[in-house]
Amino acid sequence: MRTLVAALLACAGAGASAAPRLPASGAEVLEELPWRADPQQRELRALRARLQEAPRDLPRAVEVARRYIEVGRREADPRYYGYAQAALGPWWDQAAPPPQVRLLRATLLQSEHRFPEALADLAALTAQQPGDAQAWLTRATVETVRADYPAATRSCAHVSSLADELVTTACIANVGAMNGRLAASERLLAAVRARAGGADDPAVDAWVLTMLAEMAQRRGAAASADARFGAALRVAPRDTYLLGAYADFLLDAGRHDEAAALLAPHARVDGLLLRHALALRAGGRARDLAPELVELAARFDAGERRGDGVHLREQARFELALRGDARRALALARRNWDVQKETPDARILLEAALVARDVAAARPVLDWMRGAHVEDVRLARLAAQFNLDGGKG
Repeated sequence: MRTLVAALLACAGAGASAAPRLPASGAEVLEELPWRADPQQRELRALRARLQEAPRDLPRAVEVARRYIEVGRREADPRYYGYAQAALGPWWDQAAPPPQVRLLRATLLQSEHRFPEALADLAALTAQQPGDAQAWLTRATVETVRADYPAATRSCAHVSSLADELVTTACIANVGAMNGRLAASERLLAAVRARAGGADDPAVDAWVLTMLAEMAQRRGAAASADARFGAALRVAPRDTYLLGAYADFLLDAGRHDEAAALLAPHARVDGLLLRHALALRAGGRARDLAPELVELAARFDAGERRGDGVHLREQARFELALRGDARRALALARRNWDVQKETPDARILLEAALVARDVAAARPVLDWMRGAHVEDVRLARLAAQFNLDGGKG
């Protein structure tokens, strides 16, 4: 979906004078696209070729799937998740696949926001292999996203005996920061990272720094958040989650030109293209905005036709901030809230409910904030508007 619309338009223009032809079958190869010359693509091509020689070679299939998942996360490109699933094809539909496959299947299901299915795999895996730290950590992450904080805390307790102190603390702090212990969780995680001198793995260090930046942002400590986002970007400059989180911070701070410059090279990623468009609009660059609006609309429409619910949060932001359709934005935000419950999910639902003047739609988020003792200065300001304007809707 990333640049599919633009690519199809380019192909249509290039072949406009040729007569259309129907392929003889679905298996016919119409064109072989050139692989990019970078080492990563050469490595992936070699791995896939080896797997094609023996598609039921379990260690080889697991290696290929893991590599594709790594690239898919880094590039925010769902095609790589599809390649990973294809590599696991011989075992994908098994009720009890090998443990390595089960963990990767849960990871892929999580990436598609199919959380109940992912949790079913993770529950079976942790029962079968209680010493699998990655399974417990993934389980804690999914449970946190679903706002099941007691379950996430129990999963982190298992991680504590299986992983190093920094990873364990990050797991526990991530849950605590969402459940009424923001300041204490931030202090603990910052202290453990400082004592360890950071993580040996750059990906882990960027994850921890991003978490700390978001904690500072949520309590309104802008300077600390900015410094931590900058440190994380120096470690992982292409991390798409980090780029999106920092762009949101810059947009909230009114630093629109910085956000636009940060995101300009990353228009291939839907969420980053959305934020780039938001930065252009906020910065008064409406002339540059029209092509991006067309592209975003096409991408979101394509996702809806596929039944893709992964980008509901971003689509709701698009409808509210760039199309001005509060009712449509609210419907999308409510569907998204039914699946995942993190602070950005709460924020877009409250923002859309305020514009749509619908207090009833906001109540699930307001109840969640009260029940979980959520601490976030931006959410608190939005919630206060419902208290002040309680007669709406």
